[in-house]
Amino acid sequence: MISHTLAALTDPSNGPLFVLLISVAWVVISIAKFKLHPFLALMSAAIFVGLLSGPLPDPTIENKGLFHNRVELHDSEATHSNPSLSIKWSLLGFGNTAGGIGLIIALAAIVGTCMMKSGAAERVVRHLLQVFGEKRAGLVLLLSGFLLSIPVFFDTVFFLLIPLARAMSFRAGGRYLYFVMAMAGAGAITHSMVPPTPGPLMIAEFLSIELGHALIAGLVASVPIAVLVLWVSGCFDERMDIPMRPVAGIGNDDLKKTLEKDLQELPPLFLSYLPILLPVILISCVSLLKVLGGEGMNLGFLAPSLENPNFRILSFLGDPNIAMTLAAMVSIFLVVRQKQVLNDGEESSKSVFSKLLEAPLSTAGSIILITGAGGAYGGMIRLSGVGELIADFASRMELSHVFLAWAITAFIRIAQGSATVAMITGAGLMASIIGDGSGLSYHPTYVFLAIGFGSITLSWMNDSGFWVVQKLSGLTENEMLRTWSLLLTIISLCGLVLSLLGSAFFPFR
Repeated sequence: MISHTLAALTDPSNGPLFVLLISVAWVVISIAKFKLHPFLALMSAAIFVGLLSGPLPDPTIENKGLFHNRVELHDSEATHSNPSLSIKWSLLGFGNTAGGIGLIIALAAIVGTCMMKSGAAERVVRHLLQVFGEKRAGLVLLLSGFLLSIPVFFDTVFFLLIPLARAMSFRAGGRYLYFVMAMAGAGAITHSMVPPTPGPLMIAEFLSIELGHALIAGLVASVPIAVLVLWVSGCFDERMDIPMRPVAGIGNDDLKKTLEKDLQELPPLFLSYLPILLPVILISCVSLLKVLGGEGMNLGFLAPSLENPNFRILSFLGDPNIAMTLAAMVSIFLVVRQKQVLNDGEESSKSVFSKLLEAPLSTAGSIILITGAGGAYGGMIRLSGVGELIADFASRMELSHVFLAWAITAFIRIAQGSATVAMITGAGLMASIIGDGSGLSYHPTYVFLAIGFGSITLSWMNDSGFWVVQKLSGLTENEMLRTWSLLLTIISLCGLVLSLLGSAFFPFR
């Protein structure tokens, strides 16, 4: 057995596999050990892959599809070995990815910041609390984290909701761990599973899955896992007596004020929900109409045909870039409407508003750089031919592509900590294996789900999110490992099972 394995490893035809292993090792070590910025780690890995892959073809108009499909490279295409070609191909992958999803990421950052600044996010939480009551405060925090993490980054949502979780515990006389885990666990799910957050957005882009399909699949798969989070959080709270400890910057007076703010100071309820629901409804509605029309259903004036003017208008509004632009405009209007936000101090409203957008756009710029570099890395992996080797290996071992996608992503996540980098690497590799997904016996959205759930696996000390939760919640490192790390691993494993069962019994092919 060992001799056969060594023979396989030393086979020259497995050269692309060594290229993959070296590049993945570089990404993991450079981020986890040397603290290199993910953009630099991924971009340099893309160039390394190009240099180690041998002669590359010129990136002409005819063969740019090599970045998106599994295309065998012939000797005639790679006329000579030119190191600069690896840079040209890497930049092509960077530009394609950044150009495809860059605007959506920037708009999502604006939506999140404006919802926080205008009080719209807080208004949503207040409404959920009013509907479900304080006795179901755990469910309220779960729904708040679930909804707000769709347009708002996880760290921001946690900053918003942790004072409310502490206030709920202060008023209820306990159950602090239950509130924190329910809120943070639900936020982690939609942050990794539901576009337009950058991670799932990138997976859908790499796997060439229509964004509406990815959005619907992510939401449907997230709901039962969120219910599980509520139950597991309750079990943690029953078995562990973890008190609510003082945290710098949050005192008891702040906790009381959190639940006593006047609703008249916050935006109207409908407008507060609109930045969240508008893009979700518009994007998913177009995809749903296409699916129903493809099944032969008579949809009348909403028939999914370009000859139908109603559908043309809806298709325009349902384009992800347009839908997110509308959501951003609504969220900006909410900030403008709250005069107290713009009229603090002596600076003009225009000056304050300009500064308000600087932070989210700076954050979005960093994420766009990382995702663009991820696109370059994923494209070079496909170009190197490693996809065919892994696909052949998975076929001989009879491994499910869903399991393979989860395992690869989970490994990268555990090794270097960043869920975003894990999603980028997993999506890039799986794109090189399955191509456009036409060869699968099930819809490629199941591979999308597997990558998303794999990226949630085992948040521990090398994950920045681990420290955000730990520092703001007041839990010790040991308590975090016994609760937060375990909770996210349970989410990941149950998500894998859900994806495998779905691909087997509901292939939608």
